[in-house]
Amino acid sequence: MLNVVHGDIPDETSDAIGGGSANEIAASIRRRIERGDLDTGAVLPPVRALAERLGVNRNTVVAAYRQLAQAGLVASRGRGGTVVAGAAPAPQEGFAQGSVLRDIGTGNPDPDLIPDPSRALAAVVGRPVLYGEPVIDRGLDAWATAWLGEALDPALAFRLTVTSGASDAIDRLLSQTLTRDDPVALEDPCFLSSLNTVRLGGYRPVAVPVDAEGMTVAGLRAALAAGVRAVVCTPRAQNPTGASLSPRRAAELREVLADHPYVLVIEDDHYSLLSTQPYHSLIGTGHRRFALVRSVSKFLGPDMCLAITASDPDTAERLALRLSPGTTWVSHLLQRLTHALLADDTVHAGIRRASAHYARRNDAFAALLAEHGIDADVGDGLNVWVALPVGARAVCEQLMRRGWLARPGDEFILADTGAARRLRLTVHDLSDADARRLASDLAAAIEAADLKKAG
Repeated sequence: MLNVVHGDIPDETSDAIGGGSANEIAASIRRRIERGDLDTGAVLPPVRALAERLGVNRNTVVAAYRQLAQAGLVASRGRGGTVVAGAAPAPQEGFAQGSVLRDIGTGNPDPDLIPDPSRALAAVVGRPVLYGEPVIDRGLDAWATAWLGEALDPALAFRLTVTSGASDAIDRLLSQTLTRDDPVALEDPCFLSSLNTVRLGGYRPVAVPVDAEGMTVAGLRAALAAGVRAVVCTPRAQNPTGASLSPRRAAELREVLADHPYVLVIEDDHYSLLSTQPYHSLIGTGHRRFALVRSVSKFLGPDMCLAITASDPDTAERLALRLSPGTTWVSHLLQRLTHALLADDTVHAGIRRASAHYARRNDAFAALLAEHGIDADVGDGLNVWVALPVGARAVCEQLMRRGWLARPGDEFILADTGAARRLRLTVHDLSDADARRLASDLAAAIEAADLKKAG
């Protein structure tokens, strides 16, 4: 077995790699990694050198390395070259396992504000559903058709699909549209689940910057010029920034997309019923490939793994085919429970109270930060997006010494280095005293990180 070490690249490493196309070169390197011939940290041959030996264009090797990077098998180290990556799990939403620190990076809703399903559960048990029956429960179908229909342009024809959450829907939507290495426009910074879905699917993420009004026009125009075949956008409560599309921005984005009617536009309206902002859509009257995805996880709880998608008939048909080889439908018991809760006025009143609570607590925490001279974007959603004068990783290290586990902004970025000086904090469940202590500790952590950098 050849154990490749850091530093100079042995000739036999390059000689053992074969292929005349990007796919063949990537497959050759993948086989050597899987057999253990290339250890973690092994340096791959420089692009130019490998291209010359194989007699292929330099861009062919670039594409092969990009495939491997998207699969998580290699990583670029700049001047250090491209190296074999170790098993590093991608950042995920939720609690950090095994930590004794107070976790303020979870992105979770408050469990005390999630409706109790006990009363509704007794009413949803009925006749068993068998193979070949309609996959969408009749009651949920009628309720969701009205709910999503009011958000879309009346001229747009659509069909509903039910999946096991928004991430499941987006994964299946992309897989029925794209092939490996196809470019996908993603917001930058980006929701962790969407970013992981695109990377693990082998697609090529194209960064579209986000500002206070959502996805930028110039960024979308550049992504379309780069040939993206799909656009994933969060129209409101963008995670992590909290930004929501303004009416003006949405109209400008629709105008840009008007020349690209067959690019699949996926809108992930994850916050929907909790949002304090109106819904403004990228999907124009004449757009041919679209999907509006609304999950129930934020207001009915993450364990209610259900999302409803309204998409054009052709996309809906393809999405249904993607469901058929495996999980043909989402449990009708879960669908009935979801409908029973969403049709209950008491539950809706509770969701409105939860929405006001999240907004009020986030605003209050931003005010505490302002007292310490720290800026934060509250926007809409469960989190606060905090601006820092120094690197977020250094501040997180200082916060850990004070008992806090925060989430640095660079976990969400594709290309925008500005997010490396951001924190995404989930603080709505902190008591007033804990919120004041966190604001004070954050100010101290920034000062300590700044002094360490200067020293």
